[in-house]
Amino acid sequence: MTVKQISVFVENKAGKLAELTEYLHENDIDMRALSIAEAQDFGIVRMIVDDAYKTSCTLKEAGYVASITPVLAVEMPDEPGSLFHILKLLGDGGVNLEYMYAFLTRKADTAYMVLRVENNEKAIEILSRKGIHTISQEALENL
Repeated sequence: MTVKQISVFVENKAGKLAELTEYLHENDIDMRALSIAEAQDFGIVRMIVDDAYKTSCTLKEAGYVASITPVLAVEMPDEPGSLFHILKLLGDGGVNLEYMYAFLTRKADTAYMVLRVENNEKAIEILSRKGIHTISQEALENL
């Protein structure tokens, strides 16, 4: 199972990120996770939202360059060593991690990581064999 990550190119200038988040607010879009990678002239805002399709359409209508990428949202115990365990399994299984970031939910004692890997299916298979759950887009919308 994967979730849909929205990636948006945003000019690297004062106030541009505020404009993006204001636009999301005005369109009642709920961000669940956010990561920003910056370069000199622009940044890539990666986000997990409650409704990826609506968000993508809304952003494109406003002139933003946006894309959708399937990524893994991995559920793990909120305790020391949980992330190490998952990364070790993926590394031992030959799955390369491109980037990751965390997000919070209201579910106590549980943490979530967004993982962008080179092979989602292989990563899901490795994690599933060890009882580690990835969540679907539908499940994410209900967290």
